[in-house]
Amino acid sequence: MFRNLILFMMIGMLCACNHVHMKPGTLDKTQDIYTTRGGYNMRQATKERLQQRGYTLKIGKVKSTNNIIETDIADYERFEIPANAHYLLTISEREEKFRPIWCAFNGFWWWNFNVSIVNQQSGEEILTWRGRGCANSSLRKLDKILDMLEK
Repeated sequence: MFRNLILFMMIGMLCACNHVHMKPGTLDKTQDIYTTRGGYNMRQATKERLQQRGYTLKIGKVKSTNNIIETDIADYERFEIPANAHYLLTISEREEKFRPIWCAFNGFWWWNFNVSIVNQQSGEEILTWRGRGCANSSLRKLDKILDMLEK
């Protein structure tokens, strides 16, 4: 009985790692996508994957950098979104974790992230993805999601 409970809990934890809401067929490959600079590996890998698939990425110019509180160690940057950017790609991520056992044959890194793509012209959000997973499997999921968005 106890082993069945443990097995059920492990399967449940794996299933709860990702939640995706999307509008298939709403991503136009010929339009520009705006995104911000920097980030951990997930943000960089997503940008590279989009460029490999033929998308044009625009990185906005920094409008201002300031500290909200003088004792605050974080800088808050505001970006100018280019006027011709049709889509806005936002990726927020937590620091990746090295998981040599859990992700042994799947990229070794565990990512924890949120991805959002918004159509700037219509204001609708065409992708919301809350994900956790090994690096390579997350990129495979990204490819499948992009395939559905492009149809």
